[in-house]
Amino acid sequence: MIRSELKPADYIVILKRRWIPIVVLTLIGGPVGYAVSRVLPARYTSQTTVLVQPPTVPDTLVPPVVSADIDQQLASMKEQILSRSRLEPLIRQFGLYSGDVNSVPMEALVGKLQKAISVSGIQPMQGTSRTLPGFNVTVTWDNPLKAQQVCGTITSMFIDESERLRQQNSESTTQFLTQQLNVAKAKLDDQNAKLAAFQSRYLGSLPDDDKNNLNILTGLTAQLTAATESVSRAQQDKSFIESSLSQAVQAWQASRTGANPVDLQQQLAQLQSKLADLQSRYTDNYPDVIRTKADIAALQKQIAAQSAGPSTTSNSPKTEQMAVEPQNIQQLRAQLHSSEVLISQKTAEEAELKHQIAVYEQRVQASPDVEQQYKALTLGQEAALKSYNELQQHRDEAQMATDLEKRQEGETFAILDPANLPDQPSFPNRLMFIGGGFAGGLALGFGLAFLGEMRDTSIRTEQDVEFALRLPVIVMVPAIGPLATSKPKKFTPSFGQGIGEN
Repeated sequence: MIRSELKPADYIVILKRRWIPIVVLTLIGGPVGYAVSRVLPARYTSQTTVLVQPPTVPDTLVPPVVSADIDQQLASMKEQILSRSRLEPLIRQFGLYSGDVNSVPMEALVGKLQKAISVSGIQPMQGTSRTLPGFNVTVTWDNPLKAQQVCGTITSMFIDESERLRQQNSESTTQFLTQQLNVAKAKLDDQNAKLAAFQSRYLGSLPDDDKNNLNILTGLTAQLTAATESVSRAQQDKSFIESSLSQAVQAWQASRTGANPVDLQQQLAQLQSKLADLQSRYTDNYPDVIRTKADIAALQKQIAAQSAGPSTTSNSPKTEQMAVEPQNIQQLRAQLHSSEVLISQKTAEEAELKHQIAVYEQRVQASPDVEQQYKALTLGQEAALKSYNELQQHRDEAQMATDLEKRQEGETFAILDPANLPDQPSFPNRLMFIGGGFAGGLALGFGLAFLGEMRDTSIRTEQDVEFALRLPVIVMVPAIGPLATSKPKKFTPSFGQGIGEN
């Protein structure tokens, strides 16, 4: 009988009473565990350790193209390598299930082989990078040689798959970047063509030409002012030369027809008066002063020639000689022609300057609109150029990374420990089975002892009496046999709802 509350002393009493089955079952459990380990089929485990070697060229010089974490790469490769398409040839190559190939579906055999293969990552040491430094490939099989062969083959498949994936990813990335670079080059060429056409169309009106346009416009305005003044002076000179020429011609004609010397004297007086007026305002080097002096000299010569003697008949050689214009008239005509040529040149120059000023004024006025359009084209061209340069840099880096992968200088898998040939089975572990047998026998012994105590209704102590009757009891139990001479043992009374006697 087991009470609801037991003290440590009660457990000790139970062990003393039930120790035989516990010891027997414990001693039997070890041999039974050993016998079971001998009956179970042996399993052998072959293991390979693969390390992830960093690239020989630092990432700062050649950034890697494959940026996936080693955990993701390992998980992806594990799914591919442990697929049916990869494991079915392996089953047929090594004859792993030679007796079941024809009777058992291939899916079931592949599933068994997948369970026999284990791929686990090596945890990094504390304080180092969080990436896995490598992984272990473990194959458990009933034949040690086949376990080694399968483990070595699976490891080679991981290494080959890693190299293939990295080269494939590098080449795919390079091809993609090359295509994008061609697209960016086409966009850049289009932007450059638009910008060049705009610059050609608005040549001289671009934002960089504003200051130059203003300087040129200022210079043209000054030139126009000077040309206008030159035309005005040339016209004044022409008017004066025409007046002088008219007077000289009239005087010469008058001398030929016997003009009155009084008229010549009056003309001379007028010229002298004009010379005095010009000298009061200008210097002797002024053109009008010089011409007036020349006219006065010519008129004085004419007066002197007229007073020298009467003219002969008109048919004499002297009369024919007198018909030629005097030198002063010829000079005046030459000066008049020069003035007309000068006026024509200056007028043309003035018109050209006005045209150029209008062009530059139009450029200055259109500068804000041109600047806005130019900025938009420039921003588009700069964005296209930046995108092209970045893609070209990434393409070059991808090409270098691809070359590194082909030369096996990138991140690679290296076998640290090749697949071993197991000389001892990994299952069953006889020591563990023996220890488990002892532990199982001991647990079974304790269980049977506990069950026996639960089924035992014997009353051995006063606590058992109280537990059985569920009442407080005062009882006197006399000693029997050799213990009769001793004093009877008196129980300590317990007070409760009632007092009973047995």
